[in-house]
Amino acid sequence: MFRLVLAQGRSLVRQRNEIEAPAVELLSELPDYQLLATIPGIGSINAMTILAEAGDLRRFLHHRHFLKFCGMDLATVQSGMFRGQSRISKYGNARLRRTLWMAGQTAVLKRTSRFRDKFERYISKDRHNAHLRRKAYTAIAAKMARTVHAVVNHGEPYRPFFEGVSPLSDTGRGGSSLTS
Repeated sequence: MFRLVLAQGRSLVRQRNEIEAPAVELLSELPDYQLLATIPGIGSINAMTILAEAGDLRRFLHHRHFLKFCGMDLATVQSGMFRGQSRISKYGNARLRRTLWMAGQTAVLKRTSRFRDKFERYISKDRHNAHLRRKAYTAIAAKMARTVHAVVNHGEPYRPFFEGVSPLSDTGRGGSSLTS
């Protein structure tokens, strides 16, 4: 039985490779695909899935719109005076949500990653709490969605430790460049 399952697994990997190679060739020229490939945790399959499921990410004016499309926006059940806990809505695209979840899990495994830093901060209170870990992975998937949206909308590759350019940095002294 073990050999049968192993043979099926190898067959699936072969089929995936046969599909992936020509798809990567076709998509490698797309700028959005190249930008997505710079994000840790997003490989060729995840990038293809994101582009196929979300379409043009520039149509979402704000990252919250993209989160809602993915089904990662927070929703609270309430009726009258009752107000329940806030949870992700799951009303969006399930394949896209699953892809971002898997990409987030992969990014957390990287040694130096902003995603791993956030995950470690989230679970620092109780590393062995399964419920807290699941919440942390959900937060990482939402961060992955925001990152995907930002990278494609700005048209710049992912930079793990973003440091904005100071508008006053061209003066050389950090002071005001206003003169009268």
